[in-house]
Amino acid sequence: MLAYTVRRILVSIPVLIASTFIVFLVVVNAGDPVANFATSRQPRPSQAAINAFARHIHANEPAVQRYWNWITGVLHGDWGPSVQPNLDIGHDLFTRFRVTVTLVAAAMLIALVLAVIFGVFSAIRQYTAADYTVTFFGFLFLAMPVFWFAVLLKQAGIWFNEQTGSQFLGTIGEKSPYLEVDTTWNEFTDRIGHLVLPTITLALVSFASWTRYTRASMLEVLNSDYVRLARAKGLRRRTVMVRHALRTALIPLATVTALDIAIILGGAVITETIFQWHGMGEMLVESAATVDVYRTMAWLLLSAVVVIGFNLLADLLYAVLDPRIRYD
Repeated sequence: MLAYTVRRILVSIPVLIASTFIVFLVVVNAGDPVANFATSRQPRPSQAAINAFARHIHANEPAVQRYWNWITGVLHGDWGPSVQPNLDIGHDLFTRFRVTVTLVAAAMLIALVLAVIFGVFSAIRQYTAADYTVTFFGFLFLAMPVFWFAVLLKQAGIWFNEQTGSQFLGTIGEKSPYLEVDTTWNEFTDRIGHLVLPTITLALVSFASWTRYTRASMLEVLNSDYVRLARAKGLRRRTVMVRHALRTALIPLATVTALDIAIILGGAVITETIFQWHGMGEMLVESAATVDVYRTMAWLLLSAVVVIGFNLLADLLYAVLDPRIRYD
């Protein structure tokens, strides 16, 4: 498995380089930050200041050279210059990354637990009222646009706070922009309160599709020969479900979870924007609005690494969930 992991990482490197190069060309040609700099400031900067700004962001260099300087700089910890003065892109990226990871990790954990519970429950009670109920709500959440559901929950949170006279459900950003360490109980509950609504938004949208995969996979496993044999041996139903059926049924869920990480990150951008979280979503929106090439590329590069890493993790989980799978 170690050799397989190394091979996958080595194969991912040229894929990452090729994809980031293509995206870099698109981002570079998406707008003119120098023109934005010249027209967005009052009074209008002098031509010398405009030329200095162009040199600062390497706007006068060929795109291929700019990409090479950027990618080699990243390897040395230099993420390139930003159009915002005195902004360290690397520090800004990883600080915001912690905020987004908190949201995404909580949402994925809740979605996975709910998907396994309701997916298995629906499969065991196939074609019953309980199965139809789970299916109805699954398709309902699956059809909901993330932005609409987020706005709906935000309004519900505002109403809840007004009715109860509390501010537990945070509906506008975090109290602390970058999750500074604070051990007080009030600060802890404040963070949890601000985490509730955006987490529910991402979790329920993901849970809906994952439940359908779990149900379908569980039904297939329950009708397999080895499960019938386990039942014929007289094993308890709980033992058959948990130790024999569920483990195999989780393999498709592991696959779809890894593949959906890109969708979840995209949903996090919308969710963070609506709830005004100071995470990677806000960073991407700001970077695109100001045509901040290197800051946008920093977000895209880190997101690509996360997606590739989750796909590798899914492949490795196959061998853990199914002992029959081996990587030579």
